[in-house]
Amino acid sequence: MSILSKLFGGKTAAAAAPASETYNGFRIIPEPVKEGGQHRIAARIEKEIGGETRVHRMIRADTLPSEEAAIAATLHKAKQLIDQQGDRIF
Repeated sequence: MSILSKLFGGKTAAAAAPASETYNGFRIIPEPVKEGGQHRIAARIEKEIGGETRVHRMIRADTLPSEEAAIAATLHKAKQLIDQQGDRIF
């Protein structure tokens, strides 16, 4: 990590991209959005259908103070959406 990254709070690639999780055949990639001192719940939900990867971008109004809390809430909300909508989210 460079000195400028350390000074200005740069993140490593692993910290910047939370790990994805597979749920009922869907891949959930948390992508919390930092807004001020808060983190907005957001994710990319993907599923391969007929040889094509379909993508749904989920963004919610909820904000949380930490990135870790936003990731946990994102996974929970994405699972709820998958349970309720299934393939219809595409």
